[in-house]
Amino acid sequence: MGPSWTTIILGAFAGYMAYTVYTMYTIFMPAPCVEKGWQCIQPFINKKPELGLQIATSLQRNPRGSMKTIWKYSNFTVNESVEKSFNVSVPMKTRNNGTLYLHAFLYPRGKSVDYFIGHSVSEITAFAFHQASFINLLGAGDTKDKNFSTEEIKSPSQEKTHSHWRPKVSVSVLGDNLALDRHQIPGEIYEYLRSSPDGNFYYPIVLIDELSFRLKDLLPLNESSSEMPLTISYSPISIGKLRMVLNIRKSFSIIRNLGFTEKETDEVKGIFSDTNFYLLILTFTIAAFHLLFDFLAFKNDISYWKKRKNMVGLSSRVVIWRCVSTGIIFLYLLDENTSMLVLIPAGIGTIIEVWKVLKALKVKLSWSGIIPKFETGVSTDQERETEEFDSQAMKYLSYVLYPLCIAGAVYSLVYVEHKSWYSWCVNSLVNGVYAFGFIFMLPQLFVNYKMKSVAHLPWRAFMYKAFNTFIDDVFAFIITMPTAHRLACFRDDVVFLIYLYQRWLYPVDKSRPNEFGVSYEDQDQKPNAVPESKKTK
Repeated sequence: MGPSWTTIILGAFAGYMAYTVYTMYTIFMPAPCVEKGWQCIQPFINKKPELGLQIATSLQRNPRGSMKTIWKYSNFTVNESVEKSFNVSVPMKTRNNGTLYLHAFLYPRGKSVDYFIGHSVSEITAFAFHQASFINLLGAGDTKDKNFSTEEIKSPSQEKTHSHWRPKVSVSVLGDNLALDRHQIPGEIYEYLRSSPDGNFYYPIVLIDELSFRLKDLLPLNESSSEMPLTISYSPISIGKLRMVLNIRKSFSIIRNLGFTEKETDEVKGIFSDTNFYLLILTFTIAAFHLLFDFLAFKNDISYWKKRKNMVGLSSRVVIWRCVSTGIIFLYLLDENTSMLVLIPAGIGTIIEVWKVLKALKVKLSWSGIIPKFETGVSTDQERETEEFDSQAMKYLSYVLYPLCIAGAVYSLVYVEHKSWYSWCVNSLVNGVYAFGFIFMLPQLFVNYKMKSVAHLPWRAFMYKAFNTFIDDVFAFIITMPTAHRLACFRDDVVFLIYLYQRWLYPVDKSRPNEFGVSYEDQDQKPNAVPESKKTK
């Protein structure tokens, strides 16, 4: 018998993690050139030159065009961090929905900036759509228009994008004293490398960090915006971090070409720009395990329900509720333009939950010519007993749940502003799911209590989901998501602990069917069973 799919997946995951660790090590710890002579190119910083840093704006990307200096840092030191704030004049062409470029020059002190030895350029403006207005649907209060937003929400009144201002910029200079082998220069920095006239030294690389550009920081530009605030932060950068930043920038370019919006990439950029290196490595590790447990949970959940022949010990109302709540959450995340990192798993989960409902209700599709017919199976006595426990639990819970949901929806309609009636409906439903959704998990706990058993639950899939619940707790503080969705991650922890308590409270009962509907006693009592030791070849 060959290895199982789970073993193969775990082996592939271990190989992937090992390769990732090795790749990260080679990026952050490049081998220095140890040869002597022409083969090694030395850093220009070795000569301890006196350098100056100049920041300027221009209507052109070409560094030789007309410039307007913002900051001339004459006593510049590579390894010293500094931050300055300015009010920058904005040309009329830029205010009329144009583009403005920011240039960073590194030049020998005492010479003109025209003799620069390092240069980086980036757009200090960005284009974005208006954000949809938020209004009180009952007509009370004034319309609330949230200036501008990069959310790509198009309507008849939003036919074109508008220019926005980036108020924060990070500039870095490569400060590592590292000799490079001319034949093994990393590809991502090769295009940025400039050598001295004699070819023996490479000049420091200047970088305007576009990963620090966040959509939430953008300010609207109009004809009256003659001056705009700008904060410039300078800090040295290591060759490892420089290589990582350049690789990530190329990856974002590929992702955008695949159809991801700037908002999706902005969520990921925040992880890189707002997180220190060690926490970043921890985030990557957690994300990899989250993906693994998601896959294993989906695999085992599908396998469990595919083999399940009855609903003994399982609450059908909980299955239906999970399907409805998962669909509502997916619509809510879609309405909130949530990151694809959260949206895609929610969509896959919704599809699986619909299939589980069809299995739980024993719905079968048959055809009468071209007309489809749906048939439901017949419940057994044990299934009817489970349904009785399930109905009893929901009867009492409904007295609390429905009034709370209705009260919350009315409060939201009167006091909270929404984009549309559809948005109010989705928000009201999802608030009910997030605030009181755990109540719908209580019938399964009640069924477990009445039957004094948890053997019928899909524990393998459940444990994978439980691991992901704790991982979601970490992501709740890292990835941007609605606050209600963040709080729901912690609510699931409580439910998980209750299930674990029941598993400890009700030890294994061999007379109870397991998750595949088969008990140990049934297997032992099979007629004509031959002991394994007496089997012959």
